[in-house]
Amino acid sequence: MEISGWLIFILLVQVIHGIGTWKLYVKADRKAWEAFVPVYNGIVLMQIINRPKYWILLLFIPVINLFLFPIIWIETLRTFGKKSTLDMVLGVVTLGLYIAYVNYTQEVTYHADRDLKAPNKTMDTLGSLSFAIVVATLVHTYFIQPYTIPTSSLEKSLLVGDFLFVSKFHYGARTPMTPIAAPMVHDTLPVVKVKSYLAKPSLPYFRFPALQKIERNDIVVFNWPADTLFHMYKAADKRYDKPIDKKTNYVKRCTAIPGDNFEIRDGIIFINGKESILPERAKPQYFYLIKTNNINADEIKNFYQITEGYPLFEIKNEIWDKPEFKNELISRYAFEEIARDTLTTAVTGQIDQDIYNKLGLMISPSYFYGNLTAEKYEKLKSDSRISSVKRQISKTSEDGIFTDIQDGKPSVKNNWNRDNMGPIYIPEAGKTVALNKENLPLYKKIIGEYEGNDLKVNGDEIRINDQVATSYTFKQDYYWMMGDNRHNSLDSRYWGFVPADHIVGKPIFIWMSIDGINDGLKNWSFRWDRLFTTVSGDGQPKSYFQYFLIALAGYFAFDYFRKKKKKKEEA
Repeated sequence: MEISGWLIFILLVQVIHGIGTWKLYVKADRKAWEAFVPVYNGIVLMQIINRPKYWILLLFIPVINLFLFPIIWIETLRTFGKKSTLDMVLGVVTLGLYIAYVNYTQEVTYHADRDLKAPNKTMDTLGSLSFAIVVATLVHTYFIQPYTIPTSSLEKSLLVGDFLFVSKFHYGARTPMTPIAAPMVHDTLPVVKVKSYLAKPSLPYFRFPALQKIERNDIVVFNWPADTLFHMYKAADKRYDKPIDKKTNYVKRCTAIPGDNFEIRDGIIFINGKESILPERAKPQYFYLIKTNNINADEIKNFYQITEGYPLFEIKNEIWDKPEFKNELISRYAFEEIARDTLTTAVTGQIDQDIYNKLGLMISPSYFYGNLTAEKYEKLKSDSRISSVKRQISKTSEDGIFTDIQDGKPSVKNNWNRDNMGPIYIPEAGKTVALNKENLPLYKKIIGEYEGNDLKVNGDEIRINDQVATSYTFKQDYYWMMGDNRHNSLDSRYWGFVPADHIVGKPIFIWMSIDGINDGLKNWSFRWDRLFTTVSGDGQPKSYFQYFLIALAGYFAFDYFRKKKKKKEEA
């Protein structure tokens, strides 16, 4: 719904409010016309029911107002003597219209000095619960949101099982776009597994002023722009369009900001022609081909705690050397020769159990791919048990790389892959780019989907909103997000730009970290060195957990002696 539509809706509600309550205003010694003046009528009503005036501000905050409106309806009915359970239920289920029925059909008395305490324990509990939900929702939506790292795309910078606090106010808190939604849950209600929101009506995008701009190499939480799936880990039977604020939350590192020219050369990021220097805490990982010296590969994996990787397979040379057989394996199963000795050849490819058995393959005892940080690479390189360590760099075009559609066939438009792509201009609000058939795939989704234009292409002719276009001016900023786990991350290299209206917040603090979070409760172990650490900053992360424990002990000691002193004075 557009802003004009919401304004009309708000005015309509004000008219209904005035018609339905003006007699009650008169009963409270106010003027009838005061019930009809937008906003002012709410201030007057708060005075009538003896509630804080700031509640009127809360009524304009999406999701929170869903809880506050029923409270105000109930408080209004109680102020005029309608205190029964039936009255309260009717007030809520009729969306406040029962008040209009009372206004015109009941002879009521205004109780200016009524007891504000709940009439019974049940109502007291509901009131306390509602207040707690309102406060928690306010904090969750506009200040701090808890977030858990679900995947390894930022390993070893952020780990699976890290529990974060994400600041909403650093980049400016975004107001909800789905005003009718369950509080403090994302797109699905737990247990019942149904949608937690209504897609309509919707609010236009609005963001409060930010404390800071997104800088290069900031870690950012955002809504995944490409989320058109009913479930992010299952193939969709059709396209599911979600509201922006209900798309899946992702966390990545912002590698390029609006106005940058972005490029990857052999896995190294270049911004505006210069190599991008990562902060000290960033620990990018790449896959390396590792060959051991007469020692089983599993021993090396365990010793260096290499948790991500995959094996190589050995095929007998007498099979591999048959040209017609070899060509079939390469074309159909993407086999690739990695190394060779007198009896066997080490290969990779699309190898399932059936192919493994038919070809009589063996898992190579000395070759394997391991995902390594630079620090671990240096250690392996100097280990006498290791024959060689070589970083893998993709050189050929990759299926599904931006802007290619994943269809099982490598892109024929360019030679891009996870290690080599670009240069790409990162769009900046207000800046204009020339449009042609060659660069249109880069910005097609921006023009048609993110910025809501009608885009049509007929041969070499590009039309935007039925006008021939040779250039385009961007309406908002865009960012390029990537995981530090460079060879195991679904990121902008595959789905492109992240619009500014998809930004959620900035991770600032790790309050809990559990190793084995996805392996069952009995396999959990706390990473004590990561508890109460900051996400960004100079130097290596430092835990402040011990200081928290000292402060907590100090508080309890102070509270103990304070109470002891108070009892002594009373005696």
